[in-house]
Amino acid sequence: MTNPTEPIGPSGPSGPTDPSGPSGPTDPSGPAGYSHLFDAHPGYLNTASYGLPPRTATDHLTTVLDQWRTGSTDWHPWDATVGHARTAFAHLIDADPADITISSTASQIISTIATALPPRARVLVPDIEFTSNLYPWLTAGATVETAPPDRLADALHPGIDAVAFSLVQSATGHVADLPAITTAARDARALVIADASQAAGWLPITTTGIDALACAAYKWLLAPRGAAFGYLSPALRERMTPLAANWYGTADRDNGYYGLPMHLAPDARAYDLSPAWFSYVGAAPALDLLNHIGVPAIHRHNLTLANRLRTGLGLPPSDSAIVSLDIDGTRLHQAGIRAATRAGRTRLSFHLYTTQADVDATLEALT
Repeated sequence: MTNPTEPIGPSGPSGPTDPSGPSGPTDPSGPAGYSHLFDAHPGYLNTASYGLPPRTATDHLTTVLDQWRTGSTDWHPWDATVGHARTAFAHLIDADPADITISSTASQIISTIATALPPRARVLVPDIEFTSNLYPWLTAGATVETAPPDRLADALHPGIDAVAFSLVQSATGHVADLPAITTAARDARALVIADASQAAGWLPITTTGIDALACAAYKWLLAPRGAAFGYLSPALRERMTPLAANWYGTADRDNGYYGLPMHLAPDARAYDLSPAWFSYVGAAPALDLLNHIGVPAIHRHNLTLANRLRTGLGLPPSDSAIVSLDIDGTRLHQAGIRAATRAGRTRLSFHLYTTQADVDATLEALT
């Protein structure tokens, strides 16, 4: 295993490393071969609430927390993981690291994006949108219009200034029709603002046609809560105001601690929050693992298991790693299956550490 105080993985200074550790994967052809990197108890089907970290992440965190406890280093090695995680997230969504900002929550990123809206803006959102991508528009003074998630493209019309939506809906697992939405938004001259918190890490994503994207990293990106990433297109940044401008967004960080004048970075770093270092210490190796395995392989793994459950329940297959069922989750709880209740339904979610045995145990509890 690499030194926890150094950048690791493909974007590290020494070139590619194997984030699976010295023992290597047992099956490098697919996600199932990496199960030995996780300590998931059987029956964890709740990644949509929070993801489980790979052991590489917890090992790094344990070492760094010991450094903090004893004062055996300064903060610069911890801070190096922020830049490393930024680059790894950019790779995950096929973006330029210069267009990636870091934060602690998706809602803070979206609140800053809202500064790009004109006065009395009109924003279209799904009618079941998670509040982190809803309340920021209301507090910015925008008029919010709603439509069902599967009718969002149809509801776009001239006069709408922005369409803001989750790539995957938290409550239902609905996967947005991004090409249709971006095409309709272009015709309506509306900004496209996506929340990738329930998508990044399992759903292949690019920034094509997207003006801004926010993502909380503690779910499918397997990071500690307190790490979040945003994609801000260069054209959008020209319209934005860095509401939380601080020392971390300065052009020359090492010499920008004090006094005037203000010199913010010329790229998305100008919108950075001062990072919660330990969250990024855990985020960097987790993102390295996701990039190492590859999102397309993770996507296949997750959908295979989710659709195995759907088939066992007599439901048609779907394109989502989230399964929302109109059932009482009591039997699942009694069987040791960890899931969530959202919008009055039981929500199950499938990721790297989920196994066929987890699905079969769930089916046994339900049938």
